[in-house]
Amino acid sequence: MEARRKHPRRPPRARAVIALTTVTLIGGSACGVSTAADGRPAPTPSTGPSATNPVTGPATERADPLPAPDASIPQSPAKFATALTKTTAALNDAIDAWSKQGLPPEDVELLALHQQRLYRHAARHPETASRAFARLEAPLAAQARDNTSAIRGLVSLARPIKPSAVFKVQEPRPAAELLGHFKKAERRFGVEWEVLAAVMFAETKFGRVKSPSYVGAQGPMQFMPATWKAYGLGGDVHDPRDAVMGAANYLRATGAPRDYRRALHAYNPSQAYVDAILKHSRQIKRDPRNYYAYYNWQVFVLTTKGERRLTGP
Repeated sequence: MEARRKHPRRPPRARAVIALTTVTLIGGSACGVSTAADGRPAPTPSTGPSATNPVTGPATERADPLPAPDASIPQSPAKFATALTKTTAALNDAIDAWSKQGLPPEDVELLALHQQRLYRHAARHPETASRAFARLEAPLAAQARDNTSAIRGLVSLARPIKPSAVFKVQEPRPAAELLGHFKKAERRFGVEWEVLAAVMFAETKFGRVKSPSYVGAQGPMQFMPATWKAYGLGGDVHDPRDAVMGAANYLRATGAPRDYRRALHAYNPSQAYVDAILKHSRQIKRDPRNYYAYYNWQVFVLTTKGERRLTGP
């Protein structure tokens, strides 16, 4: 984030790095499939119907194979709607079966990646998306519109990087561990954990992005040094727990939870950014499984010669 101190009595204005992080929400060619040697648990097969899915209706046993990381995206609205419905239902079932501890199982990771790629495609093809979403059940249509418009808004702020640029990524901390940090920060500062999760998701895909931004923002919540010094509570900007606490402290100082729009605009002075965070946090509130789905979305970068994926299977 970028601090501005024109008025000493007001908190410095924060600015996150759009070029480095929000472009991770779109585009890119898929990489190869991870092998069994990576130590990940085997996919958990569905053994029968689970509880009713509020987004896609009653869950059913998965008959379709898991999508490959580079599986083709349907081009027609009807087939796209079917693919999004099936992928979201299967992903929710896989999340329900996951213990939420340690590494995500292969089915969660592959289904989340395919869901992410579907939404990226929708963001790039608004006419197809509009016609496809009209075919969806109302809850999934609302989720699809939120995700697609959030991606499209953040991408509008993206700054392509050179293909030769050094871009460091890393494995994120476990989803359960990060969730604990978000909830502790909520208890301490009153900032909703879903909002904090949405910020880390948009900024660095839950800490997968290790490189500093092009303006020097650092850590999983992307702080500029001056802002971190003022609001970081003496912690380590690269430590997920400290970064979450610092972000909650900053958001509280700039208006949250009374006025999230004001606080998020202070974090990043972009209406598109504010809207995206609120839409993603709304989806997590509507169904906590969306937190685990977002956790498994991967890092894509936009370069001057095209898009590419840097993390995941």
